[in-house]
Amino acid sequence: MSYYSDCVDKFRKLKDKKDVIVLSVESSCDETSIAIVKNGREVLANIVSSQIEIHRRFGGVVPEVASRNHITAISNIYSEALAEAGLTKEDIDAVAVTYGAGLVGALLVGVNFAKGLAYSLNLPLIAVSHVHGHIAANYISHPELKPPFICLMVSGGHTAILRVDDYNKMTMLGTTVDDAIGEAFDKVARVLGLPYPGGPEIDKLAKEGERKYNFTVSKSLKGTLDFSFSGIKTEVVNLVHNAEQKKQEINAADVARSFQESVTDELVNKAIRACKKEDIDTLVIAGGVGANSMLKEKALALGENEGVKVYSPVLKYCTDNSAMIGAMAYYMIKDGIGLAKLDLTAKPNVTLGC
Repeated sequence: MSYYSDCVDKFRKLKDKKDVIVLSVESSCDETSIAIVKNGREVLANIVSSQIEIHRRFGGVVPEVASRNHITAISNIYSEALAEAGLTKEDIDAVAVTYGAGLVGALLVGVNFAKGLAYSLNLPLIAVSHVHGHIAANYISHPELKPPFICLMVSGGHTAILRVDDYNKMTMLGTTVDDAIGEAFDKVARVLGLPYPGGPEIDKLAKEGERKYNFTVSKSLKGTLDFSFSGIKTEVVNLVHNAEQKKQEINAADVARSFQESVTDELVNKAIRACKKEDIDTLVIAGGVGANSMLKEKALALGENEGVKVYSPVLKYCTDNSAMIGAMAYYMIKDGIGLAKLDLTAKPNVTLGC
């Protein structure tokens, strides 16, 4: 029997197995991570090797540098994950990996490692969307959480509102027509002279400022659930550059506060509106920007006023990690989807809905 044929049989049996242990691999950007997750909710190990300090000197992620550092780190992280979980490779039921979206070179390191591991252990290989993994991070942080719910996806590469009817059934209700919110945060941080990554730096600086500038998001999308952040990003850039040319001083904290207030208002208002429109009383925040303190505060406050329960992952599961990939893989296994062959490759873009 061939490797794939053997894995098809094992994969089918996992659907009815009481306890399923997934080893998951994530390398979509500048974190190398391997986790071991039991039954989609219990994290036995989650090792993350961050490259933030390496890329900070460049002001952002350099794809080739990221790929090389993934190669250097991944084998050791695999050993650390098994040791932290107190397991051996024989205890693993399946191997899951992020195949997209992300930097192709970085993704390929994780995909190839996972394929080699799955083949050597004769285990099913599960291909997981990084975006869907961010949603599943909430299942780890909130064991009681179940679909249906509305998801506000806010990450470096994606901004969208999704209706999640089941673990593997999602419909996109709105998305960004230009910049993702994480990208906008990074660009505004850069023009303010803040280090990479920009989101946490903006959040920190905004606490010291006041909302003195009337930055606005696109009014053309007012009646929709879509987003546009290119215009407000350009407003900030023009303000700073004009002040520099005129040799005028501006308060960076006020700029950061004004920008953050405007974009979080837009995100939260449309997310809660989606809940009311779809008659769903649960909102889930997913993605790295979900770590933003103002976003969470506003979502909780408006949710309480509108009768909407708001969930977001604990901080360590907001940013890229492999535990969320293992969580998502479990629900894919239970629905009998996601089994990949050894020709699996990396994809820079993935569809948000399914």
